[in-house]
Amino acid sequence: MKFSDIVEQLGMAETSSLEAQPNLDPAIVGVTAIQDSLPDTISYVEGQQFAPYIQTTANAALVLPVDEALQAQADAQGIAWISTQQPRLGFARVIALFYQPFQLSPGIHPTAIIDPTATIGKNVAIGPYATIQANVTIGDNVCIHPQVVIYPEAQIGAGTTLHASCIIHERAQIGERCVIHAGAVIGSEGFGFVPTAQGWEKMHQSGIVVLEDQVEIGCNTAVDRPAVGETRIGHNSKLDNLVHVAHNCQLADNCVLAAQVGLAGGVELDSLVVLGGQVGVANNAKIGKGAQAGSKAGLHSSVPAGSVMMGTPASPYRTYLKSSAIYNRLPEMHRTLKHLQKQVADLEQRLGQIDK
Repeated sequence: MKFSDIVEQLGMAETSSLEAQPNLDPAIVGVTAIQDSLPDTISYVEGQQFAPYIQTTANAALVLPVDEALQAQADAQGIAWISTQQPRLGFARVIALFYQPFQLSPGIHPTAIIDPTATIGKNVAIGPYATIQANVTIGDNVCIHPQVVIYPEAQIGAGTTLHASCIIHERAQIGERCVIHAGAVIGSEGFGFVPTAQGWEKMHQSGIVVLEDQVEIGCNTAVDRPAVGETRIGHNSKLDNLVHVAHNCQLADNCVLAAQVGLAGGVELDSLVVLGGQVGVANNAKIGKGAQAGSKAGLHSSVPAGSVMMGTPASPYRTYLKSSAIYNRLPEMHRTLKHLQKQVADLEQRLGQIDK
């Protein structure tokens, strides 16, 4: 693919080297990271830590921020470039020109087990040993990889991909163009038990899980159904591997949860919430729009919109930094305190002798 073709298909360049050097139009065969560059490939620069690589890269082309100094460096090295306000987004779209995830060809593998009451749409691919149970509805252009299990009455929206060995439990509703990665479980039983004099009695989980359109679920993630009502993951939200979403949680649109996040029952996330790895959120906490929590933060109560939280228990980012600075000085402060306590005790003893 010629560099000029990439510029045209990308459609988001503020400017490019083609304007001044139309003959600098290399053939591009793939994408690489700039620090691991190869000839005839394209990469990107975002952030000053990667800018020095422009001097040594083997890349034939780069996606750059709108920065005349970086553009001049690329020109000096004979590198074609595209400039955009969002170079990482631009590079993501360039990758899509060269790479598409593996998908099965439409058709049903002879080892797949499909209940006769299931409804299967057009151009559906169903891989080996997949199991589709009674009254399941599969939309058009769905791809079901090997050993997927879909329980009765589940609904799978058009264009969704279910990767190998994921499980969709009964009555779950999966939207259009979702991606559920290997080993994920959607609609598993919520953790519901009632204490009695004899011990714990199970509360059956009769609710459902709803994934809205364009949701992506990582490997080995579990989204639990509730006793009543629904657990909902909002439009275009992205969950990493090993995330746990408990019963009755409600995620609005465009939330991002990194690996090993755990949401207890009834948690509500407003739109655009970002939770770093291993963040834990307590029962029924409400996290406001655009709030963020750093890795391993423990959110024990509700968080206002736009907050940036860190630590366990979580506190606002600036407070956390101040507390962390003090924490690292605790041994020194402890020694100082013991010394001051001894001085105070000596002074009290002397004052006591004077009073006598």
